[in-house]
Amino acid sequence: MIKVLLVDDQSLIRQGLKALLELEPDLEIVGEAENGEVALNLIIQSLPDVVLMDIRMPIMDGVAATREICKNFPGVKVLVLTTFDDDEYVKAALQHGAMGYLLKDTPSEELAVAIRAVQKGYTQLGPGIVKKLLIQFPTPIPSQTPSMPPSLAELTPREKEVLQLIAIGANNREIAQQLYISEGTVKNHVTNILNRLNLRDRTQAAIIANTYISYLNESI
Repeated sequence: MIKVLLVDDQSLIRQGLKALLELEPDLEIVGEAENGEVALNLIIQSLPDVVLMDIRMPIMDGVAATREICKNFPGVKVLVLTTFDDDEYVKAALQHGAMGYLLKDTPSEELAVAIRAVQKGYTQLGPGIVKKLLIQFPTPIPSQTPSMPPSLAELTPREKEVLQLIAIGANNREIAQQLYISEGTVKNHVTNILNRLNLRDRTQAAIIANTYISYLNESI
């Protein structure tokens, strides 16, 4: 059973999410909080596996709460859920350790899938999120073509294939099925990719892959 904590300043939103997610047999709503400060106190009591975190809330917003949760409760995964189309909030939440970012109008079935994936350690990015995050990295002048970083060019053809699949949000099982290899082999490739590119997680890998996607296609 995956224990979920709902954090949103609107009680109607919390009630709706609770009603929908409780239909899933493997999800249990263990608490509700109207702001980040209350959420931190509830985490100590309920020890959730995943926190569904709103961004804009009074007293302590979702970005600050995500930072504190990831720092003090490393075993708790944060999935940001918001209606706001705000680049800075997206970046800040992920930089502080959120495992993903989805819009509140995401269908409940997809949200449930995302919760399960995040609980297992996979990154979940909503539509268009990767494009927003590209601004974290140096962007070439439009009239110029970006050169492939040496570390990216050093990846093996198989690692480049894995990186391309990471870029579109595929998890380890999906990558294994696509490339006809074991999940253990995929994990090894992902570890090698992160180490060679000096990246923290799959989110950063996805951003890099989308930045240099044409080079990856040409070099495989």
